[in-house]
Amino acid sequence: MKINSQKKPNIIVIFTDDLGYADIGVNNVTTDVKTPHIDLLAENGVRMTSGYITAPQCIPSRAGILTGRYQQKFGLDQNGTIPLPLDENLIPERLKKAGYVTGMSGKWHLDPNHGSKEWIKENIPNTTKDKNNIPKKLILPYKSLNRGFDYVFEGHLNNYFSNYNISDGKKIKPQMLKEKGYRLEIQTKAALSFIKKNAEKPFFFYLSYFAPHVPLEATNKYLDRFPEDMPERRRYALAMISAIDDGVGKIKEVLKKLQIEKNTLIFFISDNGAPLKIYKEDKPISFKGGAWNGSLNTPYLGEKGMLSEGGIRVPFIMNWPAILPKGKVYKKPVISLDVAATVISLAGLPKNKDLDGVDLIPFLTDTKKGEPHKYLFWRFWSQSAVRKGNYKFLKFGEREFLFDLSTKEHENRNLIKSFPKLAKKMKKRLIKWSYTLQKKGINLHTVGNEKKWFEYYFPSKTN
Repeated sequence: MKINSQKKPNIIVIFTDDLGYADIGVNNVTTDVKTPHIDLLAENGVRMTSGYITAPQCIPSRAGILTGRYQQKFGLDQNGTIPLPLDENLIPERLKKAGYVTGMSGKWHLDPNHGSKEWIKENIPNTTKDKNNIPKKLILPYKSLNRGFDYVFEGHLNNYFSNYNISDGKKIKPQMLKEKGYRLEIQTKAALSFIKKNAEKPFFFYLSYFAPHVPLEATNKYLDRFPEDMPERRRYALAMISAIDDGVGKIKEVLKKLQIEKNTLIFFISDNGAPLKIYKEDKPISFKGGAWNGSLNTPYLGEKGMLSEGGIRVPFIMNWPAILPKGKVYKKPVISLDVAATVISLAGLPKNKDLDGVDLIPFLTDTKKGEPHKYLFWRFWSQSAVRKGNYKFLKFGEREFLFDLSTKEHENRNLIKSFPKLAKKMKKRLIKWSYTLQKKGINLHTVGNEKKWFEYYFPSKTN
């Protein structure tokens, strides 16, 4: 079937939170994970083994996927800076121009909060550190309801800002709702009611699951699927991932019943790698501080907060029965920026020079040869990186690395002394890109746990 012989496809973006590369069964890394429905997305679609996110942290990575632009271009380099600027166009805003009805459920995290230090300093300079001092009238323009979404059920746990009932999909006056039940089932239910309500129109839905991010919580329905003789945090993470998987299965079931499954494109991507806290300590579930969330980045080095592969290479699947091949494994590098470019093209909208991604469909259907990207770039805290083909140049402060990611050693062997000319060329290209960003150049001042992480994963004595 040709794309232009049918109506515009429905689009669903499933975006998980802190889900590591290892923790979908189809990636064949671990044996304890159970994700049959997610696996089917890949078995009946395309699985990217070099799928990346734009940042190893939630706010910038969400800004990147929803705008289709490197978030550093508008100053949202990391958490603790600014909300997503109001002059940035988001996927739903663009798709509405093409006749799409749009919706979202789950985590938003792109509006002002007590951590938006730069924004607070500029907009409410006399405020205290109390997050409640940010006036609601200043927050409201940044909410999902005012960023192109027609239907919103925005929230993390049981409190949701919503303008529709998840029982029947009917619109209501925007309000805060207290929803009983398990957070992941609530977020799935919101997606299902939207789909049922809008099945006769082309639609876009952003399902932003708050999992397996801490706080870890799961009901016995999901915990009972996993043995008790494993680290408790691992068991809870697997249970939460299983709940997401059930949600994927229910979405597919509803799409089939409504006879729109074939013409619905589903993306499944994580916002960054898992936070291992280095040692993967099995702290009590009730622990309130920073802790391992139970997910895994194996076989890649590093974790959330790092530009090593463990922090930015994530589960990445596309499923579109009408167009995409079944069971294809795509090894060339792709990035979350490609979501916007792909769906805008499918919606029949003109190409936009502001977008940094590419339409992946021609590459996945073999109608276009070559690599989608000549270069992929990252900059986060004092880390920066560029990937070209199989090679990746990584800079942390003054330390520099060159890796061949096509080998089994991937980031376990620094090749910078073996290929100095290549490293120099890639570094030059990285620096050139950094000067296209709002905050120009490469930062060399390390912050937070960066030194601790890099010394553990990349010991200076050996690498």
